[in-house]
Amino acid sequence: MTTTYRSTRDIPEQEYLSAGTALCAGCGGLECIRLFHKVLGKDVVFVNAAGCMTLLTTYPMTPFQGSWLYTTMGSAAAGAQGVRDALDVLIERGRMSSKEDLKVVVLAGDGSSADIGLTATSGAMHRNLDFYYLCYDNEGYGNTGFQMSSTSPFGSHTHTTDPVASHPAGTEQNKKDLFEIWRAQKPPYLATVSPRHPVDMARKIEKSMATDGPRMFLALSPCPPGWGYEPGQTHEIARGAVETGIWPLKEAIRGMVYHTHTPKMDPVATYLEMQDRYRHLFEPKRQEAAISQIQEKVNEYWASQNVRFRDA
Repeated sequence: MTTTYRSTRDIPEQEYLSAGTALCAGCGGLECIRLFHKVLGKDVVFVNAAGCMTLLTTYPMTPFQGSWLYTTMGSAAAGAQGVRDALDVLIERGRMSSKEDLKVVVLAGDGSSADIGLTATSGAMHRNLDFYYLCYDNEGYGNTGFQMSSTSPFGSHTHTTDPVASHPAGTEQNKKDLFEIWRAQKPPYLATVSPRHPVDMARKIEKSMATDGPRMFLALSPCPPGWGYEPGQTHEIARGAVETGIWPLKEAIRGMVYHTHTPKMDPVATYLEMQDRYRHLFEPKRQEAAISQIQEKVNEYWASQNVRFRDA
């Protein structure tokens, strides 16, 4: 399909998310949500799972021009089902015109998406719910002190996986592959996105709007306080994750995967060294085995025969 978005100049200037929120400066997740809202337009209802983004709307204030519904961490997808059903009933009964219809978007963190809310999300996908799902993945439970989630990567430091003598690498589990878990249910559209690649992200949102059913997005969301870097470095951090190959930009249409960006394959150490959560891998003594394990996992992924490329 042809795309509206060929460069950043094509991204709408209209803002549907006001500035001056209570979120942390440099929040990568906020940047993803802002662009998501721009492309979808103002006729949106966000169903928010408890987490960092809950701080966006403190009653009676909201930065959204669209609507907002707050739910528990485990029930955002179920809440989206209720909203979608209610809109459909109102339209069917003539109490609301189809022109007043809203796009239903689940907004949830990685803890809710990969852990607590995974069951409800799987159920919504199974029912072919017509909704969008945006997971802002900051690789930890950021709203409660940055504890480990199942998407915290190997070798990272969280407040529940301190590097100690018996566990020098910090987090010893590998990151849960939520993309592949979602892909197993073959949703109409599934993609990874990054705030450093706004045109790629806009194209993917636009493409998903041409389909019905579950539209799933995993957004890399650098977190200054949780990852340990200065807020002004968010774009540099996001770019590093993509160009080292740690965060592949890709999409899956009915289960068929295509990559939408060819990374430079910079050494993973260049990305890790920018963040305090990996400092223990370099100081006071460089942990070569742990760094090599991270690099080898990335190399294995990109050496896979299943990696295909095309523009978003």
